[in-house]
Amino acid sequence: MKVLLLNGSPRKEKSCTIRVARKFVDGLKAASDCVVEEINLSDCNIKPCLGCLSCWGRTEGTCIIKDDDIPMLKEKVMEADVIIESFPLYFFGMPGEVKLYTDRMLSMMNTYEGQSPEVGTSFHGIRDIDKMQGKSFFVVSTCGYAQTDLIYDPLLGQLDCICGPGNYYPLLCPQGKCMSIPELYDRMEVYLEKYVEAGKEFAQTGTLTEETIMNLRVPPFNERRFKLLLGQFWKNERSFNE
Repeated sequence: MKVLLLNGSPRKEKSCTIRVARKFVDGLKAASDCVVEEINLSDCNIKPCLGCLSCWGRTEGTCIIKDDDIPMLKEKVMEADVIIESFPLYFFGMPGEVKLYTDRMLSMMNTYEGQSPEVGTSFHGIRDIDKMQGKSFFVVSTCGYAQTDLIYDPLLGQLDCICGPGNYYPLLCPQGKCMSIPELYDRMEVYLEKYVEAGKEFAQTGTLTEETIMNLRVPPFNERRFKLLLGQFWKNERSFNE
């Protein structure tokens, strides 16, 4: 099994989210024979989509921008069995690096010619669907909020349009700021074990149950405790340069 892990955090190795994603990958490794390649999107040369729609017309699935890293990234996506995008929630959406990458994946979508979307599929279909069959797509994301309800709706809505509802696994982790607090490192290591177990479950069964996906969204602390931790975190941040 070939696993492609795309780190979409501008903070790269300092990212709390990549810590979560690597736990999931640890589970995959523990329960299967897999090869993992990790790429920092912020290290890649990704030019913005021009919005010319040439990939939907004249070039039939090929982007006219060829002097950046998107052709390489698309090739790696096509070669992988499991694609994992790891990024923190930025202002209720994806970070800029991930948005640039996502926009340039437009060439992998069928040309929109007024067709109505089919239930359970991407909004107007994925080009070369035969080559994409059998691949599994995961989105691992942390946020600084107490819960994942509501705040992830904009991001999940976009992913539903792109991939089709149910065609990807959203592994969401609330209270991500807790991983930035050194005193909580050991406590969070215990909490993150459930992502390891989720990786094992997928490696063994080829899927994740809805129960597992929802369990991953259970926060490490109750709301009252989390508010106290946030207060201390921001107090430390504000006094950093004093």
